[in-house]
Amino acid sequence: MPVRFNTNPSLLNVFGDSDQNYVEIGLVNNMPDSALQATERQFLALLEAASNGMMVCLTPYALPQVPRSDSGRSHVSSYFSVNDLWNKSLDGLIVTGMEPCAVNLTEEPYWPSFTRLVDWAEESTASSIWSCLAAHAAALHIDGIRRFRFEAKCSGIFDCARASDHELTSNASERFPMPHSRWNDLPEEALTACGYRLLTLSAAGVDSFVKLRKSQFVFFQGHPEYEADTLLLEYRRDVKRFLKGETDTYPTMPQNYFDEHAAAAWTSLRQRAQSGRREEVIADLPVPPAPGALANTWHSDAVKLYRNWLLYMCERKHRRLKARSGSSQPAQVAAR
Repeated sequence: MPVRFNTNPSLLNVFGDSDQNYVEIGLVNNMPDSALQATERQFLALLEAASNGMMVCLTPYALPQVPRSDSGRSHVSSYFSVNDLWNKSLDGLIVTGMEPCAVNLTEEPYWPSFTRLVDWAEESTASSIWSCLAAHAAALHIDGIRRFRFEAKCSGIFDCARASDHELTSNASERFPMPHSRWNDLPEEALTACGYRLLTLSAAGVDSFVKLRKSQFVFFQGHPEYEADTLLLEYRRDVKRFLKGETDTYPTMPQNYFDEHAAAAWTSLRQRAQSGRREEVIADLPVPPAPGALANTWHSDAVKLYRNWLLYMCERKHRRLKARSGSSQPAQVAAR
């Protein structure tokens, strides 16, 4: 199996620097307790689809200060702590978003560990991916760019257009769909003013962007890793929170996502809920569609993005090995 999910310390650095087609990636999974396993599955599947010709070891890490329930702490007990990273290096790093606890990101309990992780990634990886809130927090730490909050949650499938040619978007379609699910946004003008290169843009704002530091930093406000039903599950969760009185605002239906029949069912439920919020209405939530009923229209382009990212790290590894050995042999990394 070309992608291994590794929670065994003895299997770290199985090949080390001996194979330029072997990539070791850390996954810092900060997602809510209920989404931990789904997040693991999503990134494993995406890397599996993108890894043709490459071996990938994906090792999970946790920020100890992210608030967790007993079940969440039990699950991440099999992860490594980010404190285990400080004296090592990886080819790549993926850092997920997380549910905010504070209005100001600098007041989050994990902020000191998170900023140390950003600084470590610059020195100790070839490239890193920062997803959703992690992208916002990293841009804030690196350049002081502050995000702003939408009036309503940005949720749905949005067409993205390539904003520039870059090796990470090589062979990608000129336009392709991408899921977004967030309350906040980073201003395009602030990003370009601070030297970020915009890769893809959508009606939801900037979709992806990069900044080449000592390491290549890749930022996603969208979610190429999402499965077909992820937005549905999030929407059901948010509707339940409203019905239980945990939130005051009924959630916005994901845009460009449901078919006409499903959209009508959700609209009817919203009308009932807003006329009299009662927890028993939860029983009438529309039944999730059968597997395959929702299409993952972004999968092929998500695979291209991640394949290019893996190839980028393989090429950087080859250069490192070549410099170390003094070899003039050409790279034998997997073909695009």
